Amino acid sequence: MNYFELFNIPVSFDVDLSVLPHTYQQLQRLTHPDKFASGSEQQKLLAMQKNTQVNDAYITLKSPLSRAEYLLSLRGVELQHEQQTIKDTAFLMQQMQWREELEEVTEQADPLSALGSLEDDIKQTIKTDLSALRSLLEMADSDAEKQAADMIRQLKFLYKMISEIEQKEEQLSDF
Repeated sequence: MNYFELFNIPVSFDVDLSVLPHTYQQLQRLTHPDKFASGSEQQKLLAMQKNTQVNDAYITLKSPLSRAEYLLSLRGVELQHEQQTIKDTAFLMQQMQWREELEEVTEQADPLSALGSLEDDIKQTIKTDLSALRSLLEMADSDAEKQAADMIRQLKFLYKMISEIEQKEEQLSDF
């Protein structure tokens, strides 16, 4: 059973995020290992496995990036993160520019403002890329799936950059 079936929702990139927590709680109540504490060892093990599957499904479905990657895996496309690299030279150049901006932020007159501006740029790119990813996942051809896989790799970088910016903001705010 795939995660979409488990949560009784359509197999789609667009998921009603307001439904997920409610369904998750219902599934947790049904599969929680404590409910089977007096059961046989096999029942306890099965409950643990089902509960783990529910947790994994929830984590995967609530994140757009994980959900997109899971959708591709259902179609037989594995991203192979370590073996595949981003080949889009324009994106690679932009990536280098953002990295330089992050490294040099402390040299700015107002480092927190500079970080905010960088974060805004990256969040806008994420928004644009998620929209493009949605469109690619709606197509049912292998070329679109390859492009979607590349888009996911780019988005992983962008989310990592956002995390690094937030860490830098914390460091600067501690002073």
